[in-house]
Amino acid sequence: MSDRYLATWISHSSISDYLSCPRAYFLKNVYKDPQTNHKLQIVTPALSLGVAVHEVLENLSTLSTAERFRESLLVAYEKNWPRYSGEAGGFFSEALEQEYFARGREMLLRVQEHPGPLKNLAVKIKGDLPNYYLSEQDNLILCGKLDWLEYDQATKKVHIIDFKTSKNPEKESSLQLPIYLLLATYCQKYEVEKASYWYLGLHDELTPKQLPTLEAAKEEILQIGRKISLARKLKTFKCPHGGCPACEPFERILKGEGKKVGENPQMRRDSYVLHFQHQEEDLEEIL
Repeated sequence: MSDRYLATWISHSSISDYLSCPRAYFLKNVYKDPQTNHKLQIVTPALSLGVAVHEVLENLSTLSTAERFRESLLVAYEKNWPRYSGEAGGFFSEALEQEYFARGREMLLRVQEHPGPLKNLAVKIKGDLPNYYLSEQDNLILCGKLDWLEYDQATKKVHIIDFKTSKNPEKESSLQLPIYLLLATYCQKYEVEKASYWYLGLHDELTPKQLPTLEAAKEEILQIGRKISLARKLKTFKCPHGGCPACEPFERILKGEGKKVGENPQMRRDSYVLHFQHQEEDLEEIL
């Protein structure tokens, strides 16, 4: 019998963690600090930038089409930025923070001047974290937030739009769209028509992407979900390389090399920063 409290919850982020390194998956999604009973999160400049930009755009979907762009997006962005400033945002120099702040401002200015589909009707999935039973038999729940669902009145279908703040294109092997297809199909009532990425730092227009069939998406995610569920039951989370870029930052936290800069009691996560020798786009979190 399925039990939501005992179920294995999977998402694009946790699946990506597991596929990159089971040990990284464990340290980010399973391990809890014995003193706080909270999970770990590493804050980086790229993560802070992504959250700050997404936050502004996400708020638009709660407004009517007539209200969305009455106030400049830059006003909201500049008002919220102090929450991501300094070490709390992973910034160890004023110059680095200003560089990232300017990137975010440029992205939102692009949306302000070329709103495209954001001017149109949108569907907002109810709940803080959309989720559904991927498999009751395996007690697997798929969850995740979608950036934007554009609604087409003519076809009565939705268009999945994912905002990208990274400088790097999403890999073709990414499972993000198959996961979003499943969530959009089972967490709201309209049929999915198409999907696109919007590289906010690069293009004024969207980049259309081909969606898999619903059956293929479900089968692919289900197979990975079963592997994750089995690993959790067997408590087997070894790094296949004996240490890799995915798990080593978390290992450094456990060694006491990180600095705690905040905690989120609601999410039960403690935030840490690390002094990296150099900043890389590879450190970006998936949003």
